[in-house]
Amino acid sequence: MNAYSGPALVTLATALLLFSCAAYVGRCRIKFGIQAPATSGHPQFEIAYRIQMNTLENTVAFLPVLWVFAIFLSSFWATGIGSVWLLGRVWYAWAYACDPKTRGKGFLVSMLAFGALALGGAWGVLRGLLV
Repeated sequence: MNAYSGPALVTLATALLLFSCAAYVGRCRIKFGIQAPATSGHPQFEIAYRIQMNTLENTVAFLPVLWVFAIFLSSFWATGIGSVWLLGRVWYAWAYACDPKTRGKGFLVSMLAFGALALGGAWGVLRGLLV
């Protein structure tokens, strides 16, 4: 078994989440008659669009720290913490779609997981430089 199968699976699941967010925006475009390239209109479309953009913005920062952590510290723990990030993002998206005021807890979970990966990855790199 490859040493990085876990982080690779988290990466693939993250790509699926991004695709799901884009599909939700597309469904809302059709449902509410929002013609591209418009990014405003019906409030539920705007919520879907923000879910997609915020998830995309966070993914750009998440994937590098996931892989740095996996390579320089622990593939096992990168998989676990990365899965927590992913679950937090799903929670965030679901809560935001249902009621934007409830998105905070999912966002917090994903940010705490991101912080753990970033700090752990930095520690792993520094430790490698010092040895």
